[in-house]
Amino acid sequence: MVRHGAYVRENVIMLAGSTLGHASEAKNALLLPHAAAPHFAYVGDSILGHRVNLGAGTKLSNLGILSAKDAATGKRPTIKLVIEDREYDTGLTKFGAILGDDTQTGCNAVLNPGCIIGPRTLVYANTSLRKGYHPADSIIKLRQNVRAMGRE
Repeated sequence: MVRHGAYVRENVIMLAGSTLGHASEAKNALLLPHAAAPHFAYVGDSILGHRVNLGAGTKLSNLGILSAKDAATGKRPTIKLVIEDREYDTGLTKFGAILGDDTQTGCNAVLNPGCIIGPRTLVYANTSLRKGYHPADSIIKLRQNVRAMGRE
């Protein structure tokens, strides 16, 4: 289902029961059955497994910060993944994320280019996840200390 205000760009395949909702955008994406990007999400060059749910504001970033075109060749660098200390070159200049079945993200999670997330994984809100493989059945969360101080 494509809801009001969603932006569907080129090469998007949405299978039965999948949802792209208000202010969400998809490009070069595959949403398997019942995958949902219901609010304010970006799904670029990515695959969402069965029953994946993206919390509001989740971004699947697809272009690395160091991706400027080479002045001599005019080409962008390809996305490389490191899995178990071995580097793999995807050959792609844009690569978002692959999320396994039943994975969920909390609000405003950011998955940097080249994230591969195993099934049944939870990515907590406000987490910025680095590229690479993150195993099935994981809980991934940001650890921070928030402290209230008096105003003087």
